[in-house]
Amino acid sequence: MAAKLEPYQHDPYLSGGRDCLNFANTVGGRRPDRPREYLNTYNDLLAWSLHAGLLDGAQADHLAREAERRPAEAAQVLAEAISLREAIYQIFSANARAETVPAADLALLNTALSKALARLKVESDPDGFSWSWPTDETALDAMLWPVVRSAAELLTSVEREQVRECAGDTCSWLFLDTSRNHTRRWCDMKDCGNRAKARRHYARSRART
Repeated sequence: MAAKLEPYQHDPYLSGGRDCLNFANTVGGRRPDRPREYLNTYNDLLAWSLHAGLLDGAQADHLAREAERRPAEAAQVLAEAISLREAIYQIFSANARAETVPAADLALLNTALSKALARLKVESDPDGFSWSWPTDETALDAMLWPVVRSAAELLTSVEREQVRECAGDTCSWLFLDTSRNHTRRWCDMKDCGNRAKARRHYARSRART
């Protein structure tokens, strides 16, 4: 029996706004170079995928059982997932700062994209036709396919101009700024935004004393 998946608790509101940005945000405290890794095991990757809606409960349980049967492959998928995540982060972080996207990271994304698109198919439904991913797969990297597609679609759309880095002192999470004036600064006002407000209030209080 596969180990019970613990709920993913590090980004409850999926503040990135797109699957690829939420995936890039599975590291905390990138700034100032003291990252906290949230994907330490394959089951952590499954738990995030379930939280993000990329897998349903049955799929996550199925892949957890498969991972127990194939631990070396699960470890390899986790390593590939982290490499992909870092490439996605570097691509969109550079884009947000109007810098040149690292060629090696774009090449890694393209390699993952060709692999993911080989799994994508068109299915008929009551409303016509739609894209879909296989749901009966034993592929341990199945949760990465929609992440890769999300990154490619965002990068090739005008929305890429709305990708921002959180202004929090220790954060730098990525998010899609859909605010009316495109002036959002924080990944989450309840978290980084409130901390910044508290620091400003403290500084003003100190200045008055």
